[in-house]
Amino acid sequence: MPYWGADDAVAELRRALSNRHAQADRLRYRNVLLRVIRRMTQGVDVSGVFMEMVKASATGDIVQKKLVYLYMCTYASLQPDLALLAINTLCKDCSDPNPMVRGLALRSMCSLRMPGIQEYIQQPVLNGLRDKASYVRRVAVLGCAKMQKLQGDTEVDGVLVNELYSLLRDQDPIVVVNCLRALEEILRREGGVVINKPIAHHLLKRMSDLDQWGQSEVLAFLLRYKPRSEEELFDILSLLDGSLKSSSPGVVMAATKLFLVLAKDFPQVQTDVLVRVKGPLLAACTSESRELCFAALCHVRQILGSLPGHFSSHYKKFFCSYSEPHYIKCQKMEVLCELVNDENVQQVLEELKSYCTDVSAELAQGAIFAIGSIARTYTEQCVGILTELLGLKQEHITSAVVQAFRDLVWLCPQCTEAVCQALPSCEEAMQDSEGKQALIWLLGVHGERVPNAPYVLEDFVENVRSETFPAVKMELLTALVRLFLFRPAECQDILGRLLYYCIEEETDMVVRDRGLFYYRLLQAGVEEAKQVLCSPKSDPSLGLLEDQAERPVNKWASEFNTLVPIYGKARWAVVTANWATEPRCGGFPFAAPMTAGTESLISEGNKEVLQVHSDSAGLTLIPKAHLTAEQFEKTWLSLDVNCQQALPWHGAAHPDTIQTALQVVHIQTIAMSKAGAQPWKAYLSAQDESGCLFLTELLLETENSEMQVSVKQSEERTEVLQHFISVLRTVMGTVLGLKS
Repeated sequence: MPYWGADDAVAELRRALSNRHAQADRLRYRNVLLRVIRRMTQGVDVSGVFMEMVKASATGDIVQKKLVYLYMCTYASLQPDLALLAINTLCKDCSDPNPMVRGLALRSMCSLRMPGIQEYIQQPVLNGLRDKASYVRRVAVLGCAKMQKLQGDTEVDGVLVNELYSLLRDQDPIVVVNCLRALEEILRREGGVVINKPIAHHLLKRMSDLDQWGQSEVLAFLLRYKPRSEEELFDILSLLDGSLKSSSPGVVMAATKLFLVLAKDFPQVQTDVLVRVKGPLLAACTSESRELCFAALCHVRQILGSLPGHFSSHYKKFFCSYSEPHYIKCQKMEVLCELVNDENVQQVLEELKSYCTDVSAELAQGAIFAIGSIARTYTEQCVGILTELLGLKQEHITSAVVQAFRDLVWLCPQCTEAVCQALPSCEEAMQDSEGKQALIWLLGVHGERVPNAPYVLEDFVENVRSETFPAVKMELLTALVRLFLFRPAECQDILGRLLYYCIEEETDMVVRDRGLFYYRLLQAGVEEAKQVLCSPKSDPSLGLLEDQAERPVNKWASEFNTLVPIYGKARWAVVTANWATEPRCGGFPFAAPMTAGTESLISEGNKEVLQVHSDSAGLTLIPKAHLTAEQFEKTWLSLDVNCQQALPWHGAAHPDTIQTALQVVHIQTIAMSKAGAQPWKAYLSAQDESGCLFLTELLLETENSEMQVSVKQSEERTEVLQHFISVLRTVMGTVLGLKS
């Protein structure tokens, strides 16, 4: 078949669609339509045959209608005038006796992206909500959400909302779930769908009729209902008991979260639930789906924070498989470190030791660090394994072992002697920066126990000119000065050469300043130098951090079955701080977005609750817009306050945390009070793409009071101002979440 360019292909398709003989043969004409769709999916612009496709929509063949409607939904925004010609056909199909045709036409009408489409789809959608066919009602309910999205910032139609609430008692379970999702979208500014007692109990009774997706959705919405009494609470938990036995991991996780949140005043119930979900979690950890396995491992680690040893009897389930990807192996090693006890320590260490010789250097180093972590409890066995690994003379293994030794002697001084005996000849297989720094630190701090320590450091000094890492040079300076204080005869000449190089020849100013500092410190006297440099060589009290008190389940119950266990709380806060929430009405409390965000992440599937909008209704702040303090003051005094609000706050303000979070969303800090100051103030500035300035004052009169926010705008644009306030609320809420 000869190659055609895009224009030739479109012309040929137009001729084929206009061919009367092809139109008379249903199968032949359907094949022509399939060729159009195929070209469209390949990226060829076939909008030139829009008129012919509109004509093809007037048919009784439902397959042909599906193909034509798919085409029109794709190109309606490019050909809005011609798309209007198909509205009559779509409206007519909405009254077709065949419910499949009615549903298809209604879904296609709601998917058209063209100006003025709202007035055409409103009545068909309302008619679809009362249709006898459940398929049409399903489509109509989702069409309500699409219609509201097309209407933008207009007021929510109360009649439509009431109609959707009444459909929550529809006989079709999919209609019920679609109503919940549609109401959540339509009422987002008001805080989402309201779950009262009648609705909650109705949804609980319908759980058995729902599919796995519907059950996950309903369980997420039930988090919003608070039982009125203890009796009602346990009745609800009894009804949900079957969800914990579901074959779907999503349903089990959603049910577990609901149990943990509702039973927040009953720790024993929470513990019993976590014991019951041990089986499903272990099954997910060995699933063939890598994504499911990783998410389950992250939740296992979260549970172990409150129930140490909860999975200890199943530690072999967390042994790594050869075919597993690196990120899953790393998670499993982290879990193994938390499951070690007197009964399984030998088996776990043998398993980790086998990973240390893996072909992946990164995985091997991770296994070595895991053994180093276990060494804080089982020192003798772990030090023996790490010492054996040094005999392999592999660069990445030696580097990781030395780093593990460095951390170990700081927390466990009793193993210092064994570590010092293993250090000689380590420098021969050491090339990376982190390994060099760890070895140099050990030789500097514990050099009096290593006979050849000065000579090893001398080798580093002789090669200092070829050293590319400034951090290694600074560590070498500190180590050699420390060792000089204990072994001056052997180190004097070496230290002199190093100081001369750092002061006279080194081009890195940080290294040069460090050299000058030590030179002047030694001039002040040896005793003065000892007071500065001879700090404690270990701090066993830091090991208590590893045995810190268990985290109560209520601390993380609301984060269960969200992305927080996967990202980590701090990292997730940074990610969400860069998202602009959609504007909400003034009466909506700010504390809700953080909770609602975490509770609805899984219930919305892969859809993010907070999205960055690039359209004209959104807000894009310029990262390089900077004002001097003088410019800010002059502009501030010349403008009036456009908006004043109060944000919930508790505790003192932390300037560094707030400033870092503001920088993420491109808000500049002009001035800020010190931590603990009363009143605490901060002045901020930002600028959007159109050049509009936002000048902000944050005022915290006393701790545990509301934070007053005053915003001035260079151009009075209410909608953009609401977006800026929303972004500011998100940032401050994130900081507040980190504090708690």
